[in-house]
This record gives sequence, C-alpha cells and structure tokens, in this order.
Amino acid sequence: MSGLGGLNKSDKGVVIGLVQKQLPNVKTPEDLAQETQNVCNLVKKARNQMPTMDLVVFPEYCLHGLSMDTSDEIMCHRDGPEVQAFQNACRENHIWGCFSIMEYNPNGYPYNTGIIIDDNGDIKLFYRKLHPWVPVEPWEPGNLGIPVCDGPNGSKLALIICHDGMFPEMARECAYKGANIMLRTAGYTAPIRHSWKVTNQANSFCNLMVTANVCLAGTDGTFNSMGEGMIVDFDGTPIVEGNGIPDEIITAEVRPDLVDEARINWGVENNIYQFGHRGYVAVKGGAMDCPYTYMTDLAEGKYKLPWEDSVRVTDGTSCGFPAPDRTYQPTNDEEAASYLSL
Repeated sequence: MSGLGGLNKSDKGVVIGLVQKQLPNVKTPEDLAQETQNVCNLVKKARNQMPTMDLVVFPEYCLHGLSMDTSDEIMCHRDGPEVQAFQNACRENHIWGCFSIMEYNPNGYPYNTGIIIDDNGDIKLFYRKLHPWVPVEPWEPGNLGIPVCDGPNGSKLALIICHDGMFPEMARECAYKGANIMLRTAGYTAPIRHSWKVTNQANSFCNLMVTANVCLAGTDGTFNSMGEGMIVDFDGTPIVEGNGIPDEIITAEVRPDLVDEARINWGVENNIYQFGHRGYVAVKGGAMDCPYTYMTDLAEGKYKLPWEDSVRVTDGTSCGFPAPDRTYQPTNDEEAASYLSL
C-alpha cells in the first residue's frame, strides 16, 4: 500500500520520503558547507511537503558527489559540523533522517558512511559501507558490520549503501538481525538501472522485508545520476517508483507490522526462515547445517573462486588509484566499540 504517498496514513504506517538529491560538485570546504545547508533545506521541504512523513532518506554522496576526492579538508567526522547540522534539522522538523558522509579515517582511505538520526536529533545508527564499488571507489572497507536500530512506529531499520545491495548476503543479514525496513542509498548512474531494480525487488522478496532505495539525480557536468527512488513491499512488489528529477521527493506509506505478520504466518516462500530450516516437512525442525562451501570457506579465511587466478581487475589502478601495499586488519579499537554501542 502507499496511502496515496502517505497522505492517508494508517495508525501502524511509516511514511518514507526518498530524496533524489541533485548530484553535487564539491571541491572546497565552502562547497561542503553549502551542500550541508542544501540537505537541511530539503529536510524542511520534506516535512512541509508531507506532514505525515516519518523518515526522510538522502542518497549516498548527498554531500560529496561522485568525484572520489579524498582530500582531508572536505572529509567529515562523526561529531563534525555537517552531522550536527543534520541532527539539528531532524530535531527542528520533528522527523527521522538518513544521511551520507565521507568520513575521515586517520589510518587510511576515508570510510563511506551512512547515519540514521531520530526526530530528537540523536544518532541511532552508524554504518560504514562494507562493499565499496571497486575498482571505482577508494573507500576503506567498513568495519562495523550491519547494525539495526529501532525506528519510527514499530519499524526496525537497517542501512546498506549502493553496491552493498548487489550482494544478497547483505539484505539477508539485515533481515536476520531483525530489520523489517532496509534502506539502500546510492549514487548509481544509468548503466546500473536494470540491476538496481531487480536487486531491490529480490532483496525484499527473499527476506520478507520492505526496502526503500534512492539514488542521486541530475548531472555535475561529468556524471549523470539516475534518481529512481523505489520503495518495494515485502512480497517484491514495487509500491512506488521515482523518476530522474533532481530534488524530487518520492513518498509512500509502508507497514512494518505486516512484514512482522508475514514472517510469522507465511508457510510457502517464508525464505528467511526456511533458509536455516531446510526440508522441515521431512525432518523435525529442518536441516540446520551449512551446506554452502563459499560460506564455510569465507568464515575460515580461504575464500577462492575456481577462476580466481584469472581475474584481471584486482585493484584500483585502472581508475587511477595506486595499488595498495597493506592488508586489511579488522579494527577492534575503542572508537569502533563506541559506534557499535549506539
């Protein structure tokens, strides 16, 4: 259901607004400050456009654009002025918000980070993109897993970013941790349009989960982002699909309570349950083993494709980035622990 985009909100509904934000072109701290103000203005626009709106979602790169500039002077911090401005905007407009920043990392390339802020201005979820879009993106691989938080009106929210959504394991992890609404923010351009649509629908259906997905829109003079805001119901049916108009806000009402009901009551195609209970008609409780070689190999640190040695693109040199000379070391420091405690 969409409730006419949220105009006719039900008692158990959550109205979501997806902002197809104009693709920015940020080169200086002054540019960054201007884009921060633009985002805050759009939060106010969302509130005025749809007084019933519970959550406004901005796309990946809503501040920084697609330049892949990693200059320290335009990177953001968790407690920096950009995030504080977003917190104030949510508080002043009494609305939840999802935002994107490129986060300064003292130990390497920046993180591509998403933040969910509640209507009191408090940070409720902090996520670092697990799967940067290689070889194009230079971002440090995320080290915080996939957090889930309580959201408005009985919802449980998860956030993944752009290329993350091409891996079915990402949406499955969101659902496995309890999310009934998954947000997917992106900066994709037109060649990804078909993949964007089919993965959004598959992520919903395979996990009995609402997905709310949005890209940047318009051009920065070099790239054209596609907009294409898309909210998909838990059975894989698109509730609303957007367009390519910059700064257009696509809205719909979703029902997290019906997601929860389906997960309890569905027999046929209750895939998120049946995945871990294979063949429960034949054997009590179903088989709960792990027959998937790729999973056990990945967990043991020995993931290797049969054609692994023939893969040609394995670093970012084709996109102008130097080949890295360090291996990934998971972070277990106090800072990471503080993010995970939200």
